Amino acid sequence: MVFYSGKKILVTGGTGLIGRPLVEMLIEKGAKVTVVSLDDPTRAPKGSTFVNADLREFLNCMEVCKGQDIVFQLAGVKGSPQMTSKRPASFFVPTIQFSINMMEAARRNNVERFLFASSVGVYSPAEVFFEDDVWKTFPSPNDRFAGWAKRMGELQAEAYRLEYGWDKISIVRPANVYGSYDNFDPENAMVIPSLIRRAIEGEKPLTVWGDGSPVRDFIHARDCARGMIMMVEKGVSEPVNLGSGTGVTIRQVAEMVAKHTPGGPIDLVWDSSKPAGDAKRLMDMTRAASHGFTCEVGIEEGIKETIEWYVNNRNDAGNRYIAFNDPLMKKQA
Repeated sequence: MVFYSGKKILVTGGTGLIGRPLVEMLIEKGAKVTVVSLDDPTRAPKGSTFVNADLREFLNCMEVCKGQDIVFQLAGVKGSPQMTSKRPASFFVPTIQFSINMMEAARRNNVERFLFASSVGVYSPAEVFFEDDVWKTFPSPNDRFAGWAKRMGELQAEAYRLEYGWDKISIVRPANVYGSYDNFDPENAMVIPSLIRRAIEGEKPLTVWGDGSPVRDFIHARDCARGMIMMVEKGVSEPVNLGSGTGVTIRQVAEMVAKHTPGGPIDLVWDSSKPAGDAKRLMDMTRAASHGFTCEVGIEEGIKETIEWYVNNRNDAGNRYIAFNDPLMKKQA
């Protein structure tokens, strides 16, 4: 509580999936929080100051960093693997711009501490992801655009440490994050929000790609936000995974959604003609645990809560900025 009290903190992407709970927690700790986003201002948490700014433009980044003590750089592009393959530039370019611009603007404004939200996409395919293995390999071909863009942000942090001695840049690599305020857009939502949306909208039976056997690591947005706050407060500068470390099968996830959908359980159909993805992808959580982090929100509890939120907020769930719909990212005639 003491560390953050009275601190001026900037949270980019503070209206989003991880940003909202992060901002709410910081405000509870007594911080003076400014949120920067391209979303509608109504999505900003109460008690925060909202600024609408495009962080692809460096001058905007310089302006919002003025007078800030700490910056949490969460602004990014989130979408399904299918969207990654269709719109790689829409992932790669803004992701690079956000990280390069915000970290440099924070440095020039003498910001004390900085958090860079990296991604599970930086990893090469493996059953278990260990932090120190990243630079021995290349990102998965499925994640190579977003993965390399996030890697450049991590490399930028290392360059600043070596040249400027700025060793208070925390890097976290979240697993598959889910929760309230997720992206439920039917064109580019990830697996949990996609299943929830289709289930609530009445798709019966609910069709799921593959056979449900792949194991994935999911982390609730509140746990992810808590881990970020912890790493910044402790001044952790080595990359840290944020996940469950245990994993759950896609079949279990789909069954939880089917079970907790109002009027459920609903029937599931598995489309084995569609790709299922890698058999297993888990985060090694040894390093995070050494810093005192463990998840508190169980996967079923989190899915049930997310369904309830979507049922009550479905009309507003789409009231958000979608990078893929930005006119600047459209193919030029």
